[in-house]
Amino acid sequence: MQANTPFQEEALNAIRFLSADAVKQANSGHPGLPMGTAAIAYTLFTKHMRYNPANPKWTDRDRFILSAGHGSMLLYSLLYLTGYADMTMEQLKSFRQLGSLTPGHPEYKHTPGVETTTGPLGQGLATAVGFAMAEAHLAALYNTETRKIVDHYTYVIASDGDLMEGVTSEASSLAGHLGLGKLIVFYDDNKITIDGRTDLTFTEDRAKRYEAYGWQVLHVQDGNNISELDHAIQAAKADARPTFIVCRTIIGYGFPTWADKSAAHSGIPSNEELEGAKKALGYALEPMFYVSDEILAHYREALTRGSQFEAAWEQEMSEYRQDNPDKASEFERMTAGELPENWQEVIPVFPADAKGMATRAASGKVLNSLAKALPELIGGSADLAGSNSVNLDNQGSFQKENYAGRNIHFGVREHAMGAINNGLTEHGGLRSFVATFFVFLDYLRPALRLAALSEVGNVWVFSHDSFMVGEDGPTHQPVEHLNSLRAMPNIALLRPADANESAEAWKVAIERKDAPTVLALTRQAVPTLDRQKFHSAEGLRKGAYVLADLGEGPVQLVLMASGSEVDLIVKAGQILADEGVSVRLVSFPSLELFEAQSKTYQEGVMLPEVKARLAVEAGSSLGWHRWVGANGALITMDRFGASAPAEDLLVEFGFTVENVLEKSRKLLAG
Repeated sequence: MQANTPFQEEALNAIRFLSADAVKQANSGHPGLPMGTAAIAYTLFTKHMRYNPANPKWTDRDRFILSAGHGSMLLYSLLYLTGYADMTMEQLKSFRQLGSLTPGHPEYKHTPGVETTTGPLGQGLATAVGFAMAEAHLAALYNTETRKIVDHYTYVIASDGDLMEGVTSEASSLAGHLGLGKLIVFYDDNKITIDGRTDLTFTEDRAKRYEAYGWQVLHVQDGNNISELDHAIQAAKADARPTFIVCRTIIGYGFPTWADKSAAHSGIPSNEELEGAKKALGYALEPMFYVSDEILAHYREALTRGSQFEAAWEQEMSEYRQDNPDKASEFERMTAGELPENWQEVIPVFPADAKGMATRAASGKVLNSLAKALPELIGGSADLAGSNSVNLDNQGSFQKENYAGRNIHFGVREHAMGAINNGLTEHGGLRSFVATFFVFLDYLRPALRLAALSEVGNVWVFSHDSFMVGEDGPTHQPVEHLNSLRAMPNIALLRPADANESAEAWKVAIERKDAPTVLALTRQAVPTLDRQKFHSAEGLRKGAYVLADLGEGPVQLVLMASGSEVDLIVKAGQILADEGVSVRLVSFPSLELFEAQSKTYQEGVMLPEVKARLAVEAGSSLGWHRWVGANGALITMDRFGASAPAEDLLVEFGFTVENVLEKSRKLLAG
């Protein structure tokens, strides 16, 4: 392959030293990756990627994901050089400073041009699989034989750390199975981690591993050679499989004593080290953040190319509208993130039923109704679709032969499923959901946390929400999970009490476009409340609401519960009312939504003058003390469960009408 020209070398050095200077000025950061992967990024951004810096959200742009998010200055430097208006020189100089657009790791919705939040290693590559799936699905739905309005690639730079994390194994396995040919991953094979060389821990053949996954595997022997990288990208685009390009790079390339050493990963270069690199690579020593006018003009050609790319697509879209007006209207609505008119009208209203149904079953009925009104709705389960009740009837399976299918089979891959859920929604045009048993939350918690941090409006369905799973025992009985999620900012955790609350929960989830929603659903049947006797399930929207006031006179006792335990307080409350006690019943499906209400509303529900309060929930007690007060009581689950029929466990752990009555009477007795 031909060597880089002097002009190309200067262009690469602009990336390297904008990045290194920013790390030096911030006295914080990771210079090694930008120094070593500048040529990969340059080749992509100047020769292959279709994007428009003047419109970072152009629908059919190629997506670039820096999975190795610690090397964020690589991306920020490129955004500045190619002309993203928000990424000014002042922002580069404010790297890792409060309020800047250049945080330590790239953050979605914070910095224009950043497609997803990366930092926790592995999440970026796994999320990229979701992006590629979204592109394939939308293309299958909306492209025609004559018009392609969805036709773009997802590019990733991944590190050794990304590949070591198990989430990428799961995601890459699924990507290979699905044949996601527009997913291209560059592996920064620099053979260095923080603790030293990778041969300390990571000696498997990564290329053969990806071949086994069903990927095309290519090798770039010199990761600084633009011509070699260019040929590899062309070969990647020509293959129907996802492509894994092993790029032999040198971390901290150019540093006189740090190159190819772990110190370059996150060390702050001394003046001597930084000046030595600039001298070695023939770059101006002063001023810091130097870029010549010629090099900047070269990069800013991206603005002209981007305008042409987008204009050509707009012409394609204009002709598509003429040929396919209904499909075009639907596509544009979806990519704008708007909901169709009257979409809520499809949601069923469930009649009162003493036997009722599991909230997972009710959720499934609602989900299928929504799928008819919302073609953007797509998702699936980690091999538990039937148990989670998330099968979309007559919508087909998302497979290599049928990317139009809306049922995604993730297999037993909860880690990857969570990250892919983020990618599907972050891509734009789709609203995604995923499902598994609640006890397996911890397998996908990192991705759910990123969804909350990134304000991603996707849905997370968890069935089998308590120890009432029964015979499977404590390994499958979540007790701490409800409150562990309540500790996470920007999440709405909804634990509906019956079928109609389940319907309202889905309404809330669909309306929440800028934050994730978690549904915690029962395995066992719960009665469908008679809403002629009890207040509307629409109260779920406020987190807690008055179901009913039973008995005569001022309220003496407040009984509150979430989910399946609402049935216990309803039955106990009716008995107490028959005994002459005035009881308020409060359904409490979401602590965080209730906490977001005004003090006036909260006090109107909880009645601060009433000190006798009892909360019932089949989970840990954390968080409930605030609402029962110093004189209240709890029936909660501050221990692990046991293996036995659910009916026996209810008695063993005190989740019975009799126990609710006993504790209520003690509260009333003072």
